Amino acid sequence: MANSFEHIWSEQGIESWVLAPFGALYALGWWSYQSIYKLGLKKPFEPHSPIVTVGNLIAGGAGKTPMALHVADVLKGMGRQVVLSTSGYGFPRAQSATHAPTGELMASEWGDEPAMVRLLRPDLPLVVGRDRVEAARIVHENHPGATLLMDDGFQHLRLRQHATIVLDGDPSNRFCLPAGPYREPRSTGRSRANLVLPSNEFHLRKSPTIIQQVMGPQRVLNELNVLCALARPYRLTEALHNEGFELKTVRNLPDHDPMTAGTLLKDFDMGTPLLVTAKDWVKLRERTDLEGRTIFMASYEVKVEPESEFRDWLRERLDGIGK
Repeated sequence: MANSFEHIWSEQGIESWVLAPFGALYALGWWSYQSIYKLGLKKPFEPHSPIVTVGNLIAGGAGKTPMALHVADVLKGMGRQVVLSTSGYGFPRAQSATHAPTGELMASEWGDEPAMVRLLRPDLPLVVGRDRVEAARIVHENHPGATLLMDDGFQHLRLRQHATIVLDGDPSNRFCLPAGPYREPRSTGRSRANLVLPSNEFHLRKSPTIIQQVMGPQRVLNELNVLCALARPYRLTEALHNEGFELKTVRNLPDHDPMTAGTLLKDFDMGTPLLVTAKDWVKLRERTDLEGRTIFMASYEVKVEPESEFRDWLRERLDGIGK
């Protein structure tokens, strides 16, 4: 959705105001859903503890997964075992929840984000699927002493979450879907979260683009072709421009595109290196028509600073809620 509505969500213009009544209906639906739990008509499940969630308030492209990997690193540095829960959105394993096997994951089955996480953090146990209550049960059964870290799932009120970290900037458009990017009313989401980033206390530091060659003969990395399937692809191209790369051909696909189209690579000449994101490389590597191409993979990392204070914040939130 983020790709098709990005031009509307980028500012609170006339199209957003036209869609505003639908955004208001969406907000009303959210308030009704939340009220069921606030009034005690339903109680959230708690099959495991502790549970830490890295979520966002907007649809797509907020940088949840790099942030979740950073939180996983911080938790492991505190001596905690960590299991990551991710939805596998748009792929077969998204239904229910499944404990992922060790080793490389096929993106076509497990999803691009779980396969990317396994590529970037090979030793991090994963549970994949949109049913976060079932994911928590799986973790409790297989890793009873672990901290369950959820990549997304902040709006999953069926599950009790013990520490919630939400990413939210200061956008000009603060409407709910479809008039704006918000999954729930901004004010209620920010008040529900234990920590909203960036904040007065903490800020995010993003690394320069990390580029590594993953396939093909060695080439000088100056001129690039770029292929990506992201919610907000302009962030990648802007970063590459700012870092001095010359971009020859750029092709943007919808977020989570499976990259299986037979004509996918027709626009890219063989003599120019092709750059894809880590999230897209795990899908592209399953193709059989890559021979002879030089392919580079781009990724980035984020950190919460000051790091020691953030670690102390996590420790305080989780103290006494599991080990």
